[in-house]
Order: sequence, then structure tokens, then C-alpha cells
Amino acid sequence: MSTERVKKMQQPIEHQQQQKQVKVKIQKKQWVSTGEKVLYSAATGVIALASVFMVHFSSTTDTLNRDIQQAEQKISQQEAVNDSLAYDAKELSNPDRILQIAKDNGLEMQNAEVKQAGYVGN
Repeated sequence: MSTERVKKMQQPIEHQQQQKQVKVKIQKKQWVSTGEKVLYSAATGVIALASVFMVHFSSTTDTLNRDIQQAEQKISQQEAVNDSLAYDAKELSNPDRILQIAKDNGLEMQNAEVKQAGYVGN
């Protein structure tokens, strides 16, 4: 046999071996495992939900504070009105004023003593 013929016979065998080597798959190690991905996703979800809850809670608190401030303003305004009305009532219940109105309407005073009635309230 000639050397060329031997070489030709060996070439198909080498070619088959090369094809076998190409078909072998090498698995690469993942940078982040599947379990870690699940844990990271769950942690991200919890943080997102906590953030939404905090924003909602803050918004509700701000709304309540505004309502309280408005109620306090209304209370102070009503107290001012009440004080003004109490002053007017005290002024209108002056005995000299009542005697003057009585004389203007033709009423005569029999006793010279005029007493102021006490305040009857709730």
C-alpha cells in the first residue's frame, strides 16, 4: 500500500472524530441561579408594596391633617361669633336701656328699684 492511500483512509476517520467533538455541548455556569432570581424578585415585590403602602399612608395622614385644620378654623370662627353675640346680649340686657324702652312704650315705673334678672341658660 502506498502512503498516500493510507493517508486517505485515515482522513475520514479524523473527520468523524472532529464532528463528534463539535457536537459536545459545554454548559456554562449561570451568573445568577434560578433560586436567587426568585428571591430577588420577591424582595423587589415586597419593597415595591411597602413603598406604595407608605405613600398611601402619608397621603391619608395629610388629608386628615387638612381636615383637622379646617375644623379648627371653623371652631375659632364660631367662638368669635359666640363671643360677639354674648357681648351684644349683655349690652341689650342693660337695665337703663330696658327702662328707656318701657317709658317710650308708655309703661310707668311703680317701684324705683330695678333689678337685673340672672341669666337662665342650659
